Amino acid sequence: MITLASKSASRAAILAAAGVAFAAVDSGVDEASAKARLAQEGASPQVTAERLAALKAGAVSRGRPGLVIGADQTLELDGVLYDKATTKAEARGRLLALRGRTHSLHTATAVAEDGRIVWEAMESPRLRMRPFSEAFLDDYLERAGSALTGSVGGYYLEGLGVQLFERIDGDYFAVLGLPLLPLLDFLRSCGALAP
Repeated sequence: MITLASKSASRAAILAAAGVAFAAVDSGVDEASAKARLAQEGASPQVTAERLAALKAGAVSRGRPGLVIGADQTLELDGVLYDKATTKAEARGRLLALRGRTHSLHTATAVAEDGRIVWEAMESPRLRMRPFSEAFLDDYLERAGSALTGSVGGYYLEGLGVQLFERIDGDYFAVLGLPLLPLLDFLRSCGALAP
């Protein structure tokens, strides 16, 4: 039995498209409190993603049999961690800050069994936004919908958001929220998927 400890529609879609049978549940983790605690400890954006992924997997695994997949993604620009925008105006400011610059998406995955982490992976794709015009941005803000507040960067690469970029270095699936190929490899190695 495989469980995805996430409410992310994108992560669920990635697993489903790959033919993985799983149940998705909310991890119940208070991410805001966990991030605040990690910030006080001086955790980097990458370590924050790793710790949150493990926290989610571990929390769900204590109450469910089988393998539990936890994942988290942080956006880093010049060493600073950015959270999801909560308003359209905040998303606009975020996209202006990213315009013409390169940022990293730290995408962490942890798999737990019986409350213990048995596997972890991290991918950190680097994305360079093109120097788009104000007119393009205004149009994007009108058309992007839930991408503005549903993803940490204010975009979904698998949709309209791809037009924001001029270069992407790294794992495409990690940009979407789950380093799929290493995860599938692990699931096959432990017999959860056919070899």
